[in-house]
Amino acid sequence: MWQNGTPVDGFDLSKVSDCIDDPTRLIWADLTDPSHELLERLGDELGLSPWAIEDVVADAERVKASVYHNHLMLTLYAVRCDTDAADGESGLHLNRISVFVRGNALITIHRDSFFDMQSVVDRWAEIDMQRYGIGALLHGLLDVIVDDQFDAVQTLDEQIENLETLLFDQSSRTVSLQRRTYALRKDLVQLRRVVLPMREVIGTIERRRLAGTSPKELDPMWSDLYDHTLRAAEWTESLRDMVTTVFETNLSLQDARLNTVMKKLTGWAGIIAVPTAITGFFGQNVPYPGYSHVSGFVASTVLIIVMMVGLYLVFRRRDWL
Repeated sequence: MWQNGTPVDGFDLSKVSDCIDDPTRLIWADLTDPSHELLERLGDELGLSPWAIEDVVADAERVKASVYHNHLMLTLYAVRCDTDAADGESGLHLNRISVFVRGNALITIHRDSFFDMQSVVDRWAEIDMQRYGIGALLHGLLDVIVDDQFDAVQTLDEQIENLETLLFDQSSRTVSLQRRTYALRKDLVQLRRVVLPMREVIGTIERRRLAGTSPKELDPMWSDLYDHTLRAAEWTESLRDMVTTVFETNLSLQDARLNTVMKKLTGWAGIIAVPTAITGFFGQNVPYPGYSHVSGFVASTVLIIVMMVGLYLVFRRRDWL
C-alpha cells in the first residue's frame, strides 16, 4: 500500500476493504498460486463476484475484460519465448494473470512466478501513481504484458526467418525442418489466442474508462498501448501466413527434389540399359558378325561406349543429369 505516494509497511489483506475508498491510498496485492480458500476470503473482503473467483481457479480461460457491478476483472496472459528450445519442442510459455480492480485496489493473481513483477514496479516508477491513481497501476501492468507479447512475436519472427534460410540449404535435414515448422505453427496458434483479444481488453478500458480506472490524463498513454497491441496482433497474423508459406514451400521443394532424383535415376537407367542390351544380344548362342573373333569384341565395346556417351550428352543437355 502507498499512503500519499509513500510505501506503507506491514499491510494485511484483511484491511483492504477499509482502504479501497480512501483517495490518498493505493493498494496492490500480488498473489502467486493462492489457495481456493484464500481467494474466497479475498472475494468476501472486496465483495467480488463468485463467478469471477471461479474464473480464477478454472483450468482454462480466454483473454477478456469482465465488468461487474462494483469491480472490473481482467484475464490476461504473460508470455515468454525461449530461443534454445530443442527441435520440435515448444518454446512458448504462458502465464495466466487474473486482475481485479476495485476502487483504489489492484489485485493480481498468477499460478507461477516466471512473470517478472519487478518490471511492472519499475514501469510504475515512470508514472506518477499517486496523481493518476489506480489507472497508472493498471496501465503499467498491461504495458509490461503487451511488451512481453511483442518480444515473443519478434522472437518467433526470427525463428521463421531461420527456417526460410534452411529451406534452400541442401545439407539441412527435411525431418528436422518439418518438426521445427510444426512446433512454430503450434506456438503461433497459442500466441494468437492471447494477443488478438488484447485489442478488445485495452479498447474497452480506453473507450469507457471502466470503473474509473482511466482518468483523461492517461488517454494518450492508453492510445499508445492500444497501438502497440494492434501492431502485435497484425504481426502475429502475418507470421501465421509466413509459417504456412514455409510449410507449403517445403512440400513443393520436396516434390521438386524428388522429380530431380527421378530424372537422374531414369537417365542413368537408360545409360546402363545400353550395355545390357548389347551384351545380351551378343550373348545369344547364334553366330553374329565377328563371332569368335577379336573384331567382334572390339565392335561391341566401341558400340557400348559410343551409345553411352551419346545418351549421357543428350541427358546432360536436357538437364536430366
